[in-house]
Amino acid sequence: MSDYAIGDLQGCLEAFDCLLDKIRFNPDKDRLFLAGDLINRGPDSLGTLRRVFQVRDNVQSVLGNHDLHLLAVAHGATKSKRKDTLAGILDAPDRGELLGWLQGCPLLIDLPEHEAILTHAGIPPLWTLDEARSRAREVESVLGDERCSEYFAHMYGNQPAGWSERLAGPDRWRVITNYFTRMRFVNSQGELDLTSKGEADAPPGGFMPWFLHPQRKETGTRLLFGHWAALEGHTGIDKVEALDTGCVWGGSLTALRLDDLARIHCEC
Repeated sequence: MSDYAIGDLQGCLEAFDCLLDKIRFNPDKDRLFLAGDLINRGPDSLGTLRRVFQVRDNVQSVLGNHDLHLLAVAHGATKSKRKDTLAGILDAPDRGELLGWLQGCPLLIDLPEHEAILTHAGIPPLWTLDEARSRAREVESVLGDERCSEYFAHMYGNQPAGWSERLAGPDRWRVITNYFTRMRFVNSQGELDLTSKGEADAPPGGFMPWFLHPQRKETGTRLLFGHWAALEGHTGIDKVEALDTGCVWGGSLTALRLDDLARIHCEC
């Protein structure tokens, strides 16, 4: 039995199948933990989501920003963007079960046997792990009940830029979502810059990569995340593992074997 954490698929079915072959994935005993952004921008979003759904008994995935965008479109809260590759899913006869499964995915997955946590974009540096778990569960609860329509209607936006316990309702849900699914750069107060997507060594003025924040809560837990292709899989920080190696941009798709931290790649 082996456990693998895999970076952003983004509709790259051919690379995903290549990686499953390369790791000799056995659905009877192996487990996959996906870093979110299963779909969008790549050539076969529908096929990728179907493949993940086929092996769902041995797969857990967190939600990424592209996954949430697909769900918002499906709920009628927004329209597809010009570069989206979501039409196949939205028009599919099995759309209901695929999207129902996707909406039930969490924002944070605990992997106690590996002393690790998986999210799409990381853990806000000024939050403890217990705070991160609690706030992730808040949004997961909203996605699981009748409040989800209100959630998607107000999901988009860059404000509030930072956390306050006084936040409530859609503003609170939005900032939690932005931390878990869109975060790259933060300032000393932990506020987000959501307009910059570049390399970690070229942050906007007054900001830094979230994992380099000098007051980041050290937990001893391995943090697994995707989302930031420009990192090319490297953070330079012990126990902070970047998984997105830019498959959809011509890079590679990466699996981290959690038993020994070996990295397996398929070129895209």
